[in-house]
Amino acid sequence: MFVQMELARIIISEINDQQVIFLREVAGDRSFPILIGLFEATSIDRRVRGEISQRPLTHDLLKASIEAIGGQIQDVVIHSLEDHTYFAGIRIKKNGELINVDSRPSDAVALAVHYTPHLPIYVDDDVLNKALG
Repeated sequence: MFVQMELARIIISEINDQQVIFLREVAGDRSFPILIGLFEATSIDRRVRGEISQRPLTHDLLKASIEAIGGQIQDVVIHSLEDHTYFAGIRIKKNGELINVDSRPSDAVALAVHYTPHLPIYVDDDVLNKALG
């Protein structure tokens, strides 16, 4: 079962290599952090603040590429947690088929916030329980 989450907070540190995003349950109280890289954190932060680059950056390029080949991103899903590493997928609809593309959670969330409104972010309930346990 998937639990819908939303981006709740971004912490960008200039002195650490790893940045943090917090995802919060839409219909509940649970939340958890994910450590991500500076590039992805900056990309997420810029979009959340409404800043749009004059030239396409990586997540803009990914969005435009998927749309150019006739795909439509349905949502992103964080589906696994193994050895303190999260695994995600970007679910794309094309010609009636649902295609799941492997992704780092940071890239999936960055892509989700590149849409208005933001794409749904889901986390497998087992992953959420592991993250909180």
